[in-house]
Amino acid sequence: MAKKKYIVSLTPEERQELEQLTTTGKAPAYKVNHARILLKADINQKEGGWTDESISQALDISVATIERVRQRFVETSEEERPEPTSAATA
Repeated sequence: MAKKKYIVSLTPEERQELEQLTTTGKAPAYKVNHARILLKADINQKEGGWTDESISQALDISVATIERVRQRFVETSEEERPEPTSAATA
C-alpha cells in the first residue's frame, strides 16, 4: 500500500466539532459524510487512522471522495478554516 500524501491529524477541538456535526442532524448530508471521513482518517485516534479502503467500505463512499476530502482538509491552512460557531467580528 502506498504511503498517504495527505495525513489527517485533528486537534481535540476539531475532533469535538466534527463529532457534534455528525450527531446534531442539522447539517447537509455531504458535510456529515466529510466529517465522518475525517474522524475515521484521523491519525490521533488510539488505533490510528483508517485506510481509505476501510473508510470506503464502512461509509459506502468512494475512495476518490475520501482522497479529495483528505486533500482539502490538509491543504486548507488553520487560518483559512472557517469557524462555524464564531460570529463575525467587525
